[in-house]
Amino acid sequence: MVGIAKQVGPQRWRESFGRYYEEFEVGDVYEHRPGRTISETDNTWFTLLTMNTHPLHFDTAFAARSEFGRPLVNSCLTLSIVVGMSVSDLSQKAVGNLGWNDIRLTAPVFVGDTIYAESEVLAKRESAKRPTQGIVTVRTTGKKADGTAFMSFERTMLIPKRGHAVDDIADY
Repeated sequence: MVGIAKQVGPQRWRESFGRYYEEFEVGDVYEHRPGRTISETDNTWFTLLTMNTHPLHFDTAFAARSEFGRPLVNSCLTLSIVVGMSVSDLSQKAVGNLGWNDIRLTAPVFVGDTIYAESEVLAKRESAKRPTQGIVTVRTTGKKADGTAFMSFERTMLIPKRGHAVDDIADY
């Protein structure tokens, strides 16, 4: 999604991202860019920050004896990056995430891999309790630069209708 500049004052503009509920269409696929090349530092820091002590993520000698022959990138890191890639397009205007379902890890990711993401709109409906918002469900897939899908998940979000997003009604 390309950012849209909104005028917020004389000769003053503010960049805005994300989609309104009305802009989602079931079946649409959004390719999220830019991609991200995973570094050893990314993997080590994330693994230590989250207190994941499995040596497969940061002990090269241990990982060398595994079926992979080298350290795996922490799957929670790849999940976080893939979600992050989708935010400016899907959920920058969202009120919140309502749920995550069916997270699948289908291929390993290694240091040096470049990853991308894309999301398909699976469903949308107006909120029964919030007339200015709707509920959108997407399936997001993480892919390596060679096209290998390594992850997929469904995410359901509460999305404002046009004119009802925080950046529409608040001066921040």
